Amino acid sequence: MNPFPATYRRIFLPVAIAAVLVVLAGCKPKSSGTAGTSGHSRTTIQNKGSDTMVNVAQVWAEDYKQLHPNVDVEVSGGGSGVGIAALIKGTIDMANASRDMKPEEKAQAKRNTGKEPREFVVGYDALAVYVHKDNPLTEVTHEQLADIFAEGGKVTKWSEMGVKMPAGQDEIVRVSRQSSSGTYEFFREHVLNKRDFKLGSRDMNGSKEVVELVASTTSAIGYSGLGYNEPGKVKMLKVSPKTGQPAIEPSVATALSKQYPIARPLLVYTLGEPTGEIKNYIDWILTDAGQQIVERSGYVPVRTGTAKP
Repeated sequence: MNPFPATYRRIFLPVAIAAVLVVLAGCKPKSSGTAGTSGHSRTTIQNKGSDTMVNVAQVWAEDYKQLHPNVDVEVSGGGSGVGIAALIKGTIDMANASRDMKPEEKAQAKRNTGKEPREFVVGYDALAVYVHKDNPLTEVTHEQLADIFAEGGKVTKWSEMGVKMPAGQDEIVRVSRQSSSGTYEFFREHVLNKRDFKLGSRDMNGSKEVVELVASTTSAIGYSGLGYNEPGKVKMLKVSPKTGQPAIEPSVATALSKQYPIARPLLVYTLGEPTGEIKNYIDWILTDAGQQIVERSGYVPVRTGTAKP
């Protein structure tokens, strides 16, 4: 026999069921609020990757926020490889890269997410070779750089380059980047002709750290983006692609004209064709306003006449 009369069941059972439904509704997972999520007034775009690009990317994000208060662009570095790996997993919206995605990376992204990566050129950079401001060297060739940095290269002392250094400063200190860096990959491919780096270099996590170490180490040589130059602390060397050919100074003008032999594109990758706020953001980066930030950051705009003094 049911201990509750029929009248009680008719009154309290619907109330109990309604209460359970309210509790269950409160347990639904909340939206992450990332780009592309509907029903939210605020959008967050996750942007990760190249340390070369992290400064300009942060300024883009800050300026865009002033124009679009409901759009947050969260920028982090870690290197081109880190950004590309996150894009392959589908955990970010945009990857910044100072090197091309490899065919196997694009294929993995398609397998994981069902989407082909889409590439955008958002600027150019002259990859500069830095020495201490007191180093008398003014120019260097690709062959000399390979002799200094590449496995099997025989140059270990400045005197072997014909450079007279202060007593105790003749041993060359090689400053490089970690292997996840697009700058590391680009230098290895385009300067070292795909040879591995020598062991024993000081591998820095960021582009800024390379220049800082060279600035504080008289016998150091390193490579980093043009935008990280510290005049009065370091010296950028002119670079010749081959012995006997003119050495070209790294600059916005020589990178844009493609005279400088270690110029490279700055890239943004998305999964598939961007839509919504991600598309709006990339479109804005390529406007005059976005490209002026590229030039103010020491890099090269995507087309002549885009940026203003």
